Amino acid sequence: MKAIIVEDEIPAQEELSYLINTHSSIQVEAIFDDGLDVLKYLQSHEVDAIFLDISIPSLDGVLLAQNISKFAHKPYIVFITAYKEHAAEAFEIEAFDYILKPYHESRIVTMLQKLESHFRRDKQEGSQPVTGSAQRVSHSINLIKDERIIVTDINDIYYAAAQEKVTQVYTRKEEFTMPMNITELCNRLPEEHFFRCHRSYCVNLSKIREIVPWFNNTYILRLSDLDFEVPVSRSKVKEFRQLMRF
Repeated sequence: MKAIIVEDEIPAQEELSYLINTHSSIQVEAIFDDGLDVLKYLQSHEVDAIFLDISIPSLDGVLLAQNISKFAHKPYIVFITAYKEHAAEAFEIEAFDYILKPYHESRIVTMLQKLESHFRRDKQEGSQPVTGSAQRVSHSINLIKDERIIVTDINDIYYAAAQEKVTQVYTRKEEFTMPMNITELCNRLPEEHFFRCHRSYCVNLSKIREIVPWFNNTYILRLSDLDFEVPVSRSKVKEFRQLMRF
Protein backbone atom coordinates (compact mmCIF):
# COMPACT_ATOMS: atom_id res chain seq x y z
CA MET A 1 0.00 0.00 0.00
CA LYS A 2 1.50 3.33 -1.10
CA ALA A 3 0.91 6.68 0.59
CA ILE A 4 2.09 10.28 0.71
CA ILE A 5 2.20 12.74 3.60
CA VAL A 6 1.14 16.36 3.08
CA GLU A 7 2.28 18.42 6.08
CA ASP A 8 4.15 21.73 6.24
CA GLU A 9 5.65 21.28 9.73
CA ILE A 10 8.87 19.22 9.65
CA PRO A 11 8.55 17.75 13.19
CA ALA A 12 5.00 16.62 12.38
CA GLN A 13 6.19 15.14 9.06
CA GLU A 14 8.90 13.15 10.82
CA GLU A 15 6.68 11.94 13.65
CA LEU A 16 3.88 10.77 11.35
CA SER A 17 6.32 9.09 8.98
CA TYR A 18 7.91 7.26 11.92
CA LEU A 19 4.52 6.08 13.25
CA ILE A 20 3.41 4.84 9.81
CA ASN A 21 6.68 2.97 9.25
CA THR A 22 6.66 1.49 12.75
CA HIS A 23 3.04 0.39 12.98
CA SER A 24 2.08 -0.56 9.42
CA SER A 25 3.33 -1.97 6.14
CA ILE A 26 2.32 1.22 4.31
CA GLN A 27 5.11 2.61 2.16
CA VAL A 28 5.49 6.41 2.33
CA GLU A 29 6.40 7.35 -1.25
CA ALA A 30 6.86 11.11 -0.76
CA ILE A 31 6.33 13.99 1.67
CA PHE A 32 5.01 17.41 0.62
CA ASP A 33 4.49 20.76 2.32
CA ASP A 34 2.49 22.45 -0.47
CA GLY A 35 -0.89 21.55 -1.96
CA LEU A 36 -0.09 22.47 -5.56
CA ASP A 37 2.98 20.23 -5.52
CA VAL A 38 0.72 17.34 -4.51
CA LEU A 39 -1.57 17.89 -7.49
CA LYS A 40 1.43 17.92 -9.83
CA TYR A 41 2.76 14.70 -8.29
CA LEU A 42 -0.59 12.91 -8.60
CA GLN A 43 -0.75 13.68 -12.30
CA SER A 44 1.95 11.06 -12.88
CA HIS A 45 1.78 8.91 -9.74
CA GLU A 46 -0.95 6.84 -8.10
CA VAL A 47 -1.13 6.37 -4.34
CA ASP A 48 -3.55 4.47 -2.15
CA ALA A 49 -3.69 6.88 0.78
CA ILE A 50 -2.95 10.53 1.55
CA PHE A 51 -2.26 11.80 5.06
CA LEU A 52 -3.34 15.39 4.56
CA ASP A 53 -2.91 18.39 6.82
CA ILE A 54 -5.75 20.87 6.34
CA SER A 55 -3.62 24.00 6.87
CA ILE A 56 -1.00 23.90 4.11
CA PRO A 57 0.31 26.58 1.70
CA SER A 58 -0.97 27.35 -1.82
CA LEU A 59 -4.03 25.07 -1.68
CA ASP A 60 -5.54 24.13 1.66
CA GLY A 61 -6.22 20.49 2.48
CA VAL A 62 -10.00 20.68 2.06
CA LEU A 63 -9.75 22.17 -1.45
CA LEU A 64 -7.02 19.69 -2.33
CA ALA A 65 -9.19 16.77 -1.17
CA GLN A 66 -12.13 18.11 -3.20
CA ASN A 67 -9.93 18.05 -6.30
CA ILE A 68 -8.61 14.58 -5.55
CA SER A 69 -12.15 13.25 -5.05
CA LYS A 70 -12.75 13.86 -8.78
CA PHE A 71 -9.88 11.60 -9.83
CA ALA A 72 -10.57 8.23 -11.44
CA HIS A 73 -8.30 6.62 -8.83
CA LYS A 74 -9.46 8.00 -5.47
CA PRO A 75 -7.05 7.47 -2.58
CA TYR A 76 -8.17 7.17 1.02
CA ILE A 77 -7.93 10.60 2.65
CA VAL A 78 -6.86 10.89 6.29
CA PHE A 79 -7.14 14.51 7.41
CA ILE A 80 -4.70 15.88 9.96
CA THR A 81 -5.25 19.14 11.83
CA ALA A 82 -4.82 20.87 15.16
CA TYR A 83 -8.33 22.34 14.94
CA LYS A 84 -11.43 20.33 15.92
CA GLU A 85 -13.77 22.69 14.05
CA HIS A 86 -12.60 21.25 10.70
CA ALA A 87 -14.25 17.88 11.44
CA ALA A 88 -17.51 18.80 9.70
CA GLU A 89 -15.65 19.81 6.52
CA ALA A 90 -13.73 16.55 6.57
CA PHE A 91 -16.95 14.60 6.96
CA GLU A 92 -18.59 16.32 3.98
CA ILE A 93 -15.74 15.11 1.78
CA GLU A 94 -16.19 11.66 3.36
CA ALA A 95 -12.60 11.34 4.45
CA PHE A 96 -11.49 7.96 5.72
CA ASP A 97 -10.51 9.41 9.09
CA TYR A 98 -9.66 12.61 10.93
CA ILE A 99 -6.63 12.86 13.22
CA LEU A 100 -6.00 15.68 15.68
CA LYS A 101 -2.58 17.07 16.52
CA PRO A 102 -0.65 16.53 18.72
CA TYR A 103 -0.66 12.88 17.69
CA HIS A 104 -1.62 10.12 20.11
CA GLU A 105 0.20 6.94 19.15
CA SER A 106 -2.67 4.61 20.08
CA ARG A 107 -5.07 6.64 17.91
CA ILE A 108 -2.67 6.50 14.96
CA VAL A 109 -2.21 2.73 15.37
CA THR A 110 -5.98 2.14 15.37
CA MET A 111 -6.40 4.28 12.27
CA LEU A 112 -3.59 2.48 10.41
CA GLN A 113 -5.05 -0.93 11.24
CA LYS A 114 -8.46 0.11 9.89
CA LEU A 115 -6.88 1.66 6.81
CA GLU A 116 -4.95 -1.48 5.88
CA SER A 117 -7.97 -3.65 6.60
CA HIS A 118 -10.19 -1.60 4.28
CA PHE A 119 -7.52 -1.58 1.60
CA ARG A 120 -7.22 -5.38 1.69
CA ARG A 121 -10.98 -5.80 1.56
CA ASP A 122 -11.40 -3.41 -1.36
CA LYS A 123 -8.59 -5.15 -3.23
CA GLN A 124 -10.15 -8.58 -2.68
CA GLU A 125 -13.50 -7.30 -3.91
CA GLY A 126 -11.86 -5.98 -7.04
CA SER A 127 -12.49 -2.33 -6.32
CA GLN A 128 -9.92 0.43 -5.98
CA PRO A 129 -9.63 2.41 -2.74
CA VAL A 130 -12.28 5.10 -2.90
CA THR A 131 -13.42 8.03 -0.83
CA GLY A 132 -17.14 8.62 -0.80
CA SER A 133 -18.33 6.31 -3.58
CA ALA A 134 -21.04 3.70 -3.79
CA GLN A 135 -18.37 1.00 -3.59
CA ARG A 136 -17.43 1.96 -0.07
CA VAL A 137 -20.87 2.85 1.27
CA SER A 138 -21.97 -0.71 0.62
CA HIS A 139 -20.07 -1.90 3.68
CA SER A 140 -19.06 1.15 5.74
CA ILE A 141 -20.03 4.71 6.46
CA ASN A 142 -18.37 7.64 8.21
CA LEU A 143 -20.10 8.65 11.45
CA ILE A 144 -19.28 11.56 13.75
CA LYS A 145 -18.71 11.27 17.50
CA ASP A 146 -16.99 13.84 19.72
CA GLU A 147 -15.76 15.72 16.64
CA ARG A 148 -14.05 12.58 15.32
CA ILE A 149 -14.91 10.64 12.20
CA ILE A 150 -15.53 6.96 12.95
CA VAL A 151 -15.45 4.53 10.03
CA THR A 152 -18.38 2.26 10.91
CA ASP A 153 -19.46 -1.04 9.39
CA ILE A 154 -22.95 -0.76 7.91
CA ASN A 155 -23.99 -3.92 9.74
CA ASP A 156 -23.29 -2.26 13.10
CA ILE A 157 -26.05 0.32 12.60
CA TYR A 158 -29.43 -0.58 14.11
CA TYR A 159 -31.54 2.47 13.30
CA ALA A 160 -31.50 6.22 12.75
CA ALA A 161 -33.87 8.85 14.13
CA ALA A 162 -34.52 12.42 12.96
CA GLN A 163 -33.84 15.14 15.53
CA GLU A 164 -34.66 18.57 14.09
CA LYS A 165 -31.72 19.47 11.80
CA VAL A 166 -29.56 16.48 12.70
CA THR A 167 -29.97 12.70 12.70
CA GLN A 168 -29.09 10.36 15.54
CA VAL A 169 -27.57 7.04 14.46
CA TYR A 170 -27.58 4.12 16.88
CA THR A 171 -25.37 1.07 17.05
CA ARG A 172 -25.60 -1.53 19.80
CA LYS A 173 -23.46 0.50 22.22
CA GLU A 174 -23.05 3.97 20.74
CA GLU A 175 -24.97 7.00 19.50
CA PHE A 176 -23.73 9.33 16.76
CA THR A 177 -24.97 12.79 15.80
CA MET A 178 -24.90 13.40 12.06
CA PRO A 179 -25.05 17.00 10.69
CA MET A 180 -27.71 16.17 8.08
CA ASN A 181 -31.39 15.34 7.83
CA ILE A 182 -32.58 11.75 7.82
CA THR A 183 -33.25 11.74 4.07
CA GLU A 184 -29.61 12.60 3.35
CA LEU A 185 -28.44 9.89 5.72
CA CYS A 186 -30.75 7.25 4.23
CA ASN A 187 -29.38 8.05 0.77
CA ARG A 188 -25.93 7.00 2.02
CA LEU A 189 -27.15 3.65 3.31
CA PRO A 190 -27.69 0.61 1.04
CA GLU A 191 -31.42 0.31 0.37
CA GLU A 192 -31.24 -3.48 0.31
CA HIS A 193 -30.43 -3.39 4.05
CA PHE A 194 -32.15 -0.25 5.35
CA PHE A 195 -35.78 0.83 5.18
CA ARG A 196 -37.28 4.28 5.78
CA CYS A 197 -40.14 2.96 7.88
CA HIS A 198 -41.37 6.33 9.12
CA ARG A 199 -40.85 10.01 8.39
CA SER A 200 -38.50 10.15 11.38
CA TYR A 201 -36.97 6.66 11.36
CA CYS A 202 -34.79 4.40 9.24
CA VAL A 203 -34.18 0.81 10.35
CA ASN A 204 -31.68 -1.93 9.57
CA LEU A 205 -33.90 -4.80 8.39
CA SER A 206 -31.46 -7.42 9.61
CA LYS A 207 -31.78 -6.12 13.19
CA ILE A 208 -35.55 -6.63 13.46
CA ARG A 209 -36.34 -9.23 16.12
CA GLU A 210 -40.12 -8.91 16.31
CA ILE A 211 -42.89 -7.22 14.31
CA VAL A 212 -45.73 -6.21 16.64
CA PRO A 213 -49.18 -5.17 15.27
CA TRP A 214 -50.13 -1.67 16.41
CA PHE A 215 -53.11 0.63 16.07
CA ASN A 216 -54.51 1.68 12.67
CA ASN A 217 -52.95 -1.43 11.07
CA THR A 218 -49.42 -0.20 11.70
CA TYR A 219 -46.49 -1.98 13.37
CA ILE A 220 -43.89 -1.52 16.08
CA LEU A 221 -40.48 -3.07 15.43
CA ARG A 222 -38.51 -4.57 18.29
CA LEU A 223 -34.81 -4.84 17.57
CA SER A 224 -32.21 -7.38 18.63
CA ASP A 225 -30.11 -6.27 21.62
CA LEU A 226 -31.92 -2.92 22.05
CA ASP A 227 -34.98 -1.96 24.10
CA PHE A 228 -36.07 0.84 21.78
CA GLU A 229 -39.08 0.19 19.51
CA VAL A 230 -39.15 1.65 16.00
CA PRO A 231 -42.56 2.56 14.50
CA VAL A 232 -43.74 1.79 10.99
CA SER A 233 -46.01 4.57 9.73
CA ARG A 234 -49.30 3.77 8.01
CA SER A 235 -48.04 5.05 4.66
CA LYS A 236 -45.12 2.61 4.82
CA VAL A 237 -47.02 -0.52 5.87
CA LYS A 238 -47.66 -1.92 2.40
CA GLU A 239 -44.05 -1.49 1.29
CA PHE A 240 -42.82 -2.93 4.58
CA ARG A 241 -44.98 -6.03 4.28
CA GLN A 242 -43.68 -6.59 0.75
CA LEU A 243 -40.08 -6.27 1.93
CA MET A 244 -40.62 -8.65 4.82
CA ARG A 245 -42.78 -10.98 2.68
CA PHE A 246 -45.84 -11.37 4.88
